[in-house]
Amino acid sequence: MEINKDTEEKLELLFEKYALSGQDINSYLDGLLLSNYLPYWDYISVDTLLTLQQPRTDFPDEVIFIIYHQITELYFKLCLHEYHQIGNNGRKVLANGHDLGWSDQLEPSFFIERIHRINRYFEALTKSFEIMIHGMEKEQFLRFRMALLPASGFQSAQYRLIEMASTDLIHLTDKEHRENLRKKNASIEEMYEHIYWKKGATEINSGKKTYTLIQFEKKYQNQFIEWAKYYADKNLWKKYISLNKEEQNDKELINALKELDLNVNVKWPLVHYKSAVRYLQQDKQQIAATGGTNWQKYLPPRFQKRIFFPELWTEEEIDNWGTFTAITSAL
Repeated sequence: MEINKDTEEKLELLFEKYALSGQDINSYLDGLLLSNYLPYWDYISVDTLLTLQQPRTDFPDEVIFIIYHQITELYFKLCLHEYHQIGNNGRKVLANGHDLGWSDQLEPSFFIERIHRINRYFEALTKSFEIMIHGMEKEQFLRFRMALLPASGFQSAQYRLIEMASTDLIHLTDKEHRENLRKKNASIEEMYEHIYWKKGATEINSGKKTYTLIQFEKKYQNQFIEWAKYYADKNLWKKYISLNKEEQNDKELINALKELDLNVNVKWPLVHYKSAVRYLQQDKQQIAATGGTNWQKYLPPRFQKRIFFPELWTEEEIDNWGTFTAITSAL
């Protein structure tokens, strides 16, 4: 077989790559000759993936419930993958096979495209949530849910990481404490004590922390605090204001950030609220969520007024946050 010029150039690059790292390319070529072809099912780990659904009951629709939540967590992982790239200024610079680290400065085009990606992930999740709203028999759900106690979707740690990688932590604090925390220039630890979602995991009658929240904090609190510190100067808002004025005024970037704000803080909570109303509200009686969370007050975004980028919105839009008018007229 004749080796053409293109193949020769690639072989030279391979020799250079392995020589720089002190490796013998012939050993790697021997390994390539001995290796089996990689089939799809091994690359995607399909067999393992399909064993990760472990229902607690015999109700068929519980499998739907499990798989959809697993899909959600995978989308969240994709989002965090993009946040990590943005927080570290984008593309890795590669030369001769060597990793030279992250770029020193975030390119606006890279920033915009990654925000678009995150928006697409959330749009796919929001649109697909019809599976949860209409894709299960209500009677089955109300039965098998009792076997899930005290687990709750509230305990999605990745969703909390997404929030903290998006904005300054002050914007995630309970709105009743936010101004005082801002005035006293509160620490990460102090702000975390008043993070908004804790109020959503209090017992409706006693006001005490639910076991769901106690479990959640025991497992993740230290990680959350360290993550908040890590992203204090790497979150999306900090990256945005690090750009020059001309770059900050880019309409596509502003609209992408506002769309993200709506996707995470309005549209996603609203589809959860719609699902909760369908399954947990019967006539005038309201059923508590599996984790005992106060979903009636926790899920509607108009109550939380949680906004990642308040500086990008008008006072009227902030006043109407979470309403149908705000969603349809914002962009």
